[in-house]
Formats: sequence, structure tokens, C-alpha cells
Amino acid sequence: MAAKLQKITPFLWFDNQAEEAMNFYVSIFKNSKRGRISRYGEAGPGPKGAVMVASFELEGQKFIALNGGPHFKFTEAVSFLVNCETQDEVDAFWEKLSEGGFQGQCGWLKDKFGLSWQIVPTILGELMSDPVPEKSKRVMTAMLQMKKLDINALKRAYDQR
Repeated sequence: MAAKLQKITPFLWFDNQAEEAMNFYVSIFKNSKRGRISRYGEAGPGPKGAVMVASFELEGQKFIALNGGPHFKFTEAVSFLVNCETQDEVDAFWEKLSEGGFQGQCGWLKDKFGLSWQIVPTILGELMSDPVPEKSKRVMTAMLQMKKLDINALKRAYDQR
């Protein structure tokens, strides 16, 4: 019996770094694995033997990476949010994913391939949705001053009197 197919799968267009990107992401996320790789043949638009499509899985989420050429680039309009339980997790994902890329504001970064990620502590949603508007406003103000999100600083802003 065939495995159940994931209904929606992110499909990532790279110039020619699909395999490199797959290996990079799989090295960062603990629960991950490489999948199938198909290569260009004699008649393909890419060089014979070069990776055409690579599939991989990160934390149970399947992805497909295509070497499609330089026609399209990633933008911040699409990003992947990484939920982190601890500051150690925030720190590790922030450092590894931003290596060779760009560290933005409010937990956003671009990796070395130009793909946008949000590294977010799970407690942020709780702090931001407090029924007391002044508390969530203080958390938002603190967050807007950060690049990598700092859980203790967010909690301090929340608890201010």
C-alpha cells in the first residue's frame, strides 16, 4: 500500500542550488530526511546528470526543490515560521539559518539562498494576545526593537507595571 500523499507541499524554485539547499536544511532540523532526487538527462534543459528535482522532509513537512534556472527569486511575501519552545532553540535556528544570509528585524531572516524564515518563540502568541491591551502593546514595542527574538526580554516587557 502506498504512503499517503501530503495534500499541500511547498515547492521551492532555485537557480541551481536545490541539492545544496536540501542538504543545508536537513543538517539544521533534527527530524529531517532527504528524499528522492531526479536528474536531468540528455534531452533536459539542465546539464546531463545535474539535479532537476530533490525532495526532502523537515519536522514532518515535505518540500520539493527544483533547479529551474535564474528566472525567479524568493521574496519576503512567503516565509517559513519555525516555532521554538526555548531560547536555545531560537538561538540555534537563528544562527544556523542566517549563516551566509541576512538577519532582519522581529525574528525574520533570509538564508543564504534568499528564502525567508521567521524564528519565533511559541510564547509570543500568548504574550501578544493578552486581553490587557497595554501588555500586548509593550510586547510588540519590545519585539520591534529586536532582530533575534529574546524570550526573557519579551516576558519582561509583558510583566512591566
